[in-house]
Amino acid sequence: MNNKIIKVLNKLESNGFEAYIVGGYVRDKILGRVSYDVDICTNALPKIVVSLFNTKISNKYGSLKFNDGKYNFDITTYRKEYNYKNNKPSKVEYIDNLLEDIKRRDFTINTLLMNKDGNVIDLLGSIKDIQNKKIKCISNPDNKFIEDPTRILRALRFKIILDFSLENNTLKSIKKNKNLLKLLPLEIIKRELDKILISENAIKGIKYLNILGILKVLNISYTDLVDCQDLCGMYAQLNVPKNYPFNKNEIININNIKKIVNYGKIDNTVLFNYGLYYSQVAGSILKLNIVDIIKKYNNLPIYDQQDIAVSSNDIMNILNIKPSKVLKNIYKDLIKVILNDEIKNDYDSIKEYLLSKKENE
Repeated sequence: MNNKIIKVLNKLESNGFEAYIVGGYVRDKILGRVSYDVDICTNALPKIVVSLFNTKISNKYGSLKFNDGKYNFDITTYRKEYNYKNNKPSKVEYIDNLLEDIKRRDFTINTLLMNKDGNVIDLLGSIKDIQNKKIKCISNPDNKFIEDPTRILRALRFKIILDFSLENNTLKSIKKNKNLLKLLPLEIIKRELDKILISENAIKGIKYLNILGILKVLNISYTDLVDCQDLCGMYAQLNVPKNYPFNKNEIININNIKKIVNYGKIDNTVLFNYGLYYSQVAGSILKLNIVDIIKKYNNLPIYDQQDIAVSSNDIMNILNIKPSKVLKNIYKDLIKVILNDEIKNDYDSIKEYLLSKKENE
């Protein structure tokens, strides 16, 4: 365990409180996966945690979040939660009982604890479920999913990313309660789907969601899917609701990738207009050889209009014209013929081409 994590635990314990790492970090440790998100539970009240770490509470539920440069810490006080509304508890009661705190969580694989000495504490049979590769709700799955339908997507996300299976009662409940997903904000849906789409099991995972009818509930569909190892590239292959909460960059990326895919090939014009990133992602979707795309890009005769071997003044002198909007069209034509290897990108070749074209007009 990293000394930075031990330091946080020690600060709580040295002040007379219990403190354990809980959930994903411990689960991933057992699975041999690297994690930088460290959730810590303690019987120290939020106001005490704030005073010890000299930072602010992150939300109304008393969670304290901070980053130390390497790890994302989230410290919470043992609690009970009541009266879920809009996927969140409307009432939280701080308690001094570790087991009760653990029982409020979603799945057994997320209830493992680890103390500052690195010893794993299993209060609910989590290790057995991890060994059996099972995603299992801690208590009645219907109640868990009705409380917060986000847990349905979380269960599916863990199943897909970890390549686990869903425990039978948990699976039955997901099928029964999947329409609850319609109650979730699109931001939450996208957050969970993003994690699935960037995982190594993305294709298998999306197809599984389709089989379960989850995609239909989410109003998401696809015709074909190719793993391109890029989030925007994966979304470019999905049909999602029009108001899906993409950010500005994602919208640009997805639209550009779609345009290239619809064009159907990666030629010099595509490489010049869109660059290597978009061309590689679209090339993966088109099932083209990425090495060939990189070689073709490296051998482009020009990468920008400024790379053309004549200036605006050169063109005006060659054609005996004055500055005008026609220069824009001339450059556009030069880019096209140079990229298509119709002429070489040197002064004499371009001059000959321009004069020849002028004579034929």
